[in-house]
Amino acid sequence: MDKAPGPRDRRRLDRRRLDRQILGLAVPALGSLVAEPLFVLIDSVMVGRLGTAELAGLSLASTLLVSVVGLFVFLAYATTAATARRMGAGDQRGAVAAGVDGMWLALGLGLLSAAALVLAAPWVVGALGATGDVASHAVAYLRASAPGLPGMFLVLAATGTLRGLLDTRTPFVVAAGGAALNVGLNAAFIYGLGLGVAGSGLGTAVTQTLMGLVLVAVVVHRARGLELTWRPTGAGLWASARAGTPLLVRTLSLRLAILLTITVATSLGAVELAAHQVVNALWGFTAFALDALAIAAQALVGHGLGSGDARTVRAVTRRTLQWGTAAGAAMGIVIAAAGWWITPLFSADPAVRRAATLALVVMGVCLPVAGWVFVLDGVLIGAGDGRYLAWAGVVTLVVYAPLAGAVWRWAPDGAAGLAWLWAAFAGGFMLARAVTTGLRARGDAWMVLGERT
Repeated sequence: MDKAPGPRDRRRLDRRRLDRQILGLAVPALGSLVAEPLFVLIDSVMVGRLGTAELAGLSLASTLLVSVVGLFVFLAYATTAATARRMGAGDQRGAVAAGVDGMWLALGLGLLSAAALVLAAPWVVGALGATGDVASHAVAYLRASAPGLPGMFLVLAATGTLRGLLDTRTPFVVAAGGAALNVGLNAAFIYGLGLGVAGSGLGTAVTQTLMGLVLVAVVVHRARGLELTWRPTGAGLWASARAGTPLLVRTLSLRLAILLTITVATSLGAVELAAHQVVNALWGFTAFALDALAIAAQALVGHGLGSGDARTVRAVTRRTLQWGTAAGAAMGIVIAAAGWWITPLFSADPAVRRAATLALVVMGVCLPVAGWVFVLDGVLIGAGDGRYLAWAGVVTLVVYAPLAGAVWRWAPDGAAGLAWLWAAFAGGFMLARAVTTGLRARGDAWMVLGERT
């Protein structure tokens, strides 16, 4: 006669069941999350073959573009939290309706942002200290990629809706198709048509627009299946904007830190800026890979709080943090050890490769802390704790600014200067985020059961 499982066996079974849930959401989410940094990596490899000035211009421009898109990532995060809570409470129609309103908000913000970027590109590039060929290449990329911003924003909102519905596979399939298309379009525009850096931006814009249209069609189909209108409502748009505003402040603080970092990198010189692009592209790739676990935490925490299950919320938080720290450590070891073999993919310039390799070692050492931070950030976003995250973001930016200023003022020239810059960002800035989010997670104030008002 079989024995009933004891307490230890039950805990082991619960942990395995939770792991399957987490990985079932995180693995497909990984594909959609790495799409944007994968586009940057592809752009970097192709443009890097054109020359150092082109790669440096792409470094500046792609950081600005990713910053613009990242600034509005609340379109995904706020929609995920709202949709997941309503699904947890059994309100599927309300969940999809929140997603539809989020997509309309995304379209409007995307159109406004595209127009602003086209007009302001030369001024912004100049304000960051770029001159000559580097500046002209940066402006060309920004203006060519700007028309894709509405599509990029729609991808964010539609993906957030599907994540809240616990569907991370559809965004993964669309992202995989987009990555393949982006390679072909970039090759055709950069080399076939001879458009150079502008061809890279145009390829990304076309790809993101098509991805946005496909994901919107999926959400609209679900809305019609539930007999919901796909038209926007004033109350829904206001609710989306209100939920997203604190996350906008939180994201703005992060993007200002990134812009501050690239401003310091620009002051170090063209070689260091080109090397920074290599490191920054890999940082973006690993950060979004780690954020796949944060996406799983967002959805599961939102569902748990919506259904009033505090015990599950605690279990999800604990387990995803363990996964995030372990994944950060594993990727950090690989990147730190393989840097010298990775950098030739991006540049043939020995000075660029040397500076990037040293900075990759620094980045690798800091990745375990980053993995912990990204996951805990996702937990608090899933809980709808945007106000605290907004204040925490301001605090961490205040802590980081003097560190970046010290690098700008006293760091040595060459590879060592870039290494110190990454120690300040991946080390100091991430540690400050770990402290602020960790203090919040120790208490229970963020665990509001039911629908947050």
